[in-house]
Amino acid sequence: MAEEQQKRPSGKTIGAIASVPFIMTFGNSMLIPILPQMESKLHVSSFQTSLTITVFSLVAAFFIPIMGYLSDRFSRKVVIVPSLILYGIGGLLAGFAAAMFPKPFLWIMVGRTLQGMGAAGTAPIAMALTGDLFKGSEESKVLGLVEASNGFGKVISPILGSLVALIVWYSVFFTFPAVVIISIALTWLLIKEKKKTKEPMPFKKYIHGLGSVFKQEGRWLIPAYLAGATCLFALFGILFYLSDMLEKEHNIVGAVKGLVLAIPLLVMCTTSYVTGSQIGENQKLMKRLIVIGFIFMTLAYVLLAFIGHLTLFIAILAISSLGTGLILPCINSFITGAVGKERRGAVTSLYGSVRFFGVAVGPPLFGWMMGWSRPGMFLSIAGLTFVIGLLALFLIRVDTGGKPSSGKRAEAYRKKPASLIRPFGGRQKAGS
Repeated sequence: MAEEQQKRPSGKTIGAIASVPFIMTFGNSMLIPILPQMESKLHVSSFQTSLTITVFSLVAAFFIPIMGYLSDRFSRKVVIVPSLILYGIGGLLAGFAAAMFPKPFLWIMVGRTLQGMGAAGTAPIAMALTGDLFKGSEESKVLGLVEASNGFGKVISPILGSLVALIVWYSVFFTFPAVVIISIALTWLLIKEKKKTKEPMPFKKYIHGLGSVFKQEGRWLIPAYLAGATCLFALFGILFYLSDMLEKEHNIVGAVKGLVLAIPLLVMCTTSYVTGSQIGENQKLMKRLIVIGFIFMTLAYVLLAFIGHLTLFIAILAISSLGTGLILPCINSFITGAVGKERRGAVTSLYGSVRFFGVAVGPPLFGWMMGWSRPGMFLSIAGLTFVIGLLALFLIRVDTGGKPSSGKRAEAYRKKPASLIRPFGGRQKAGS
């Protein structure tokens, strides 16, 4: 027992893991407050400025599964550290382009593309690393902390972005390499991975095994993926809308604007931390909180369709953020435990990919709907969250053993001898 306690990862390790998603949130959230300035300074459209977020997120979504495979084949740190470096280089390129070129938009997009590639090997891999190093209720707590760190980064970044932009709007791009150095140092020095005991799986066999995971677990795993993507889609879409509304309708700019944008994010961050610390291994509770979270989001968006007063708007938006904070840590715990360590990187990375896709679609789609109909925009999003909530209610099932399952799979699982079952998924041979 004493030996097991000695091997348990320290608080410094947890801090190093949490630093990765914390800094990665800067990639999009810090740009939200400066998008209207970018639009006017570069003489581009609102849709074009939204592409700085969309391109970053789509590139990340494409490369995340590749990074997940590499992290499973080699190690998490071998993927995370170079990815952080690439993320910083992309920020430098975008910043220098904006400072030196008369028409820098294309080069800014190239920099954002590099940043997206870098982001692909960071936060999703940090989730897989958490699953490697922590088990049971401790894993849920750390995953809650990782999600809270993600949320706290979103809280800080619009404020920081607004303050840095007071120097000049493109100063934000130079902030990325400055802050990423911290995470590189923490990751390299403080995270000690467990040695791999098995030979890396051939790629073809790896893909086949991943396909079997979705064949067996897809009925609940796919709705879980959709739930995470929907939360991020709604979050970044509403932030894009709110940033535009604050500046153009209420003339709120600078640090004050960053503080207003941070309010719903702070609610989400706090809720994520509390949720992660309380759910433990109780998957029935996780499912209940996911459904409640979508109820909160749906009700909030229905109300926002008819609310014009800014203070009341922010208060109701906080209810939606509360729902998001209930959902994400629970989804994280379900997905990180879906399979064994050999494929965890790929499964969590696919989840990260879907989340990034939600972020990518949010701003341009909200931008289009803003020109269409404000009530229609919010009611459409309320319809989406309602449908996803129903999918979570009916398709994510937890049997008496606490494992997410559904239908015949649940019945087969209940009949399986206890010695052959691994908590949170992935059967193993007796004695292994």
